[in-house]
Amino acid sequence: MKNVTMAVALTGALALTLTACGDDGGSGSGGDGALVGEGTGADCTIEEAIPVGAALSLTGAAASYGASQQKGLELAAEELNEVGGVTYDLTIEDDQTDARQGISVFETLTADSSIIIGPTLSNTAFQAQPVAQEASVPVMAISNTAAGITEQGNYIFRNALTEAQVIPQTVRAAVEAYDLESVVVMYSNDDAFTEDGYKVFAETLEEDGIDVAATLTFSKADTDFRALLTEAANAEPDAIMVSGLIEAAIPLVTQARELGLDVPIVGGNGFNNPQLMADAGEAAEGVVVGAAWNSASEGELNNAFKADFEEEYGHGPDQFAAQAHAAMHIIDEAVRANCSGERDDIQDGLGQINELDTVLGPITINSDRDAEHEAVVQVIQDGQFAVLD
Repeated sequence: MKNVTMAVALTGALALTLTACGDDGGSGSGGDGALVGEGTGADCTIEEAIPVGAALSLTGAAASYGASQQKGLELAAEELNEVGGVTYDLTIEDDQTDARQGISVFETLTADSSIIIGPTLSNTAFQAQPVAQEASVPVMAISNTAAGITEQGNYIFRNALTEAQVIPQTVRAAVEAYDLESVVVMYSNDDAFTEDGYKVFAETLEEDGIDVAATLTFSKADTDFRALLTEAANAEPDAIMVSGLIEAAIPLVTQARELGLDVPIVGGNGFNNPQLMADAGEAAEGVVVGAAWNSASEGELNNAFKADFEEEYGHGPDQFAAQAHAAMHIIDEAVRANCSGERDDIQDGLGQINELDTVLGPITINSDRDAEHEAVVQVIQDGQFAVLD
């Protein structure tokens, strides 16, 4: 993991560089045509580097997701800059897992960026993305799975699969694999992402006729779930389904097993983090979670990504790194489509993404500016995410 202080210092230096460019009227990100090149596609050549901003949660409750995203973005930017023709000047700012800081970061990045990636959490996105929409700066949401993200405006795009796309597949795979008839649902009710995930869990269970023996709520800052888990155990469910962030998932799973609650635990996208296995250990075995990406997925692009990531950082990537990596390649495709780093040209190019090969698989951006690609249902086996058969 890169040192945050160094990252902030680097960010500051890059921001100063970009500001200087803007002062000279040369950045072109505001629509003056300086970032328009010659050629198209693989033959596109743009003289100036395309300024790409990213607002990530490098500190705070979502720091583990933001750290993975930072690595995925930096690796992809390095790869793309080696291709030639088009280069990217990536600036990463810390939103501190705080919506107010997210707004401030977006205000900073909007000044000079051709496109902004992030922020990490949906809560922050709902507050910060209108800043970019108002300034006509395209946004690529790489981990905001809550409903309504792209409805904020025609400059807001997303390559993350929504909870509405992934959770129904996850629930139905778990019901079939474990013959579930009655479940307890738990969720944190003070976060847009987890609340949205809960709604999808509830709707899917109702549609499929699965009995919900109890619905229990907690705060995303909670770390002691013993009382709730005892209440859940008293309902004698076949499984527990949870919409929560990783910071809640780790103690919740650990304490459930400590209390002897051995039924399957099915998590939303917040559970899709290797930190769950690292910190919960044996207790994480058998946890089921849907995902936009799996490390076991085959394919030349994905295998190369995993190998390069391992070489660069000394460990394998997770879904958040993969989504960040894919986002940079989607942006590159959009830039090359019109051979332009101007904001409106990138917006137009993103709308043309169709079956683009990425580490997530072939991606299409639909008319709602959301990504469409196949999800995968995973189960933790031997300390790793495996595909649930």
